[in-house]
Amino acid sequence: MSHQPFTAAALRGAVDLSSLKRPAPQGGPASGAAGTSADGASLVVEGTDASIRDVLAASATHPVVMVLWSPRLQESADFVSTFADLARRYAGRFQLVTVDVDANPTILQAFQVQAVPVSFAFVQGQPVPLFEGVQPEDQVTAVIDQVLALAAQHGVTGTVAVDGEQPSDNADDEQEQPLPPLHQQAFDAIEEGDLEGAAAAYREALLESPADADAKIGLAQVGLLQRTQGVDLQAARAAAAEAPTDVDAQILVADLDLLGGHVEDAFVRLIDTVRVTADADRNKAREHLVELFEVVGTGDDRVAKARKSLMSALF
Repeated sequence: MSHQPFTAAALRGAVDLSSLKRPAPQGGPASGAAGTSADGASLVVEGTDASIRDVLAASATHPVVMVLWSPRLQESADFVSTFADLARRYAGRFQLVTVDVDANPTILQAFQVQAVPVSFAFVQGQPVPLFEGVQPEDQVTAVIDQVLALAAQHGVTGTVAVDGEQPSDNADDEQEQPLPPLHQQAFDAIEEGDLEGAAAAYREALLESPADADAKIGLAQVGLLQRTQGVDLQAARAAAAEAPTDVDAQILVADLDLLGGHVEDAFVRLIDTVRVTADADRNKAREHLVELFEVVGTGDDRVAKARKSLMSALF
């Protein structure tokens, strides 16, 4: 199964799901799906032969990751637990579906599984193979980032409930608490494609309140969009490869990596740039890396890891 960066082509013809026939209605709810609605509203759900088509249909609104496992194999059960922890860490940005293949032979046959655990992602109902076997957590995290980037390309950016909370796109509390005027102005500008207008609104918000963390993050995110708008990815990578000490070239590729979901690659590139540069160039690379920390979120585990690496590179 692929460990390569995903593209839109990855959604075409990965797995034949025609054998997953929708069963005739029975007298009661499908066994093994307790606590999950047809739209798969919970963060971690159990997929069964009876419910799997409905559960996977939720991938039209948010990314879904499915892990096939067997209770007979402890390592596969442990891998499911790792994935569940990861789903909670991502705060509902994808939904985890677990399938006990011993109890669900139709799913086992449809995916032609030879050994478990095995993992797939779903975006807009289309499957993308992820892993065969147990994988280290950092590898799983990197691939999940790629899945989320692919989903975003297809407009699939919804979230699911975390620990019983309502999904973010249905949260009444958010509707009752409108954005501050300048934040709303920035949001509207982004919707209209006016990135400069959005940046100006966030800068004004920071002038009014320098401690406005949301405005700071918003400005950093808009800056990322501005810097990468219309850039040829392959040309940028070629230029960076030819000039490893060209800070601007390395920054541009780091921005593109971050925008594509390759967070750790972006961080490593700039940390390496800090190592091979000096004085003003070195400081420029460091400052830009810190700005990318803001874009990702300072509470993210990958940011904490990169901060340690940056300190090692500096000292």
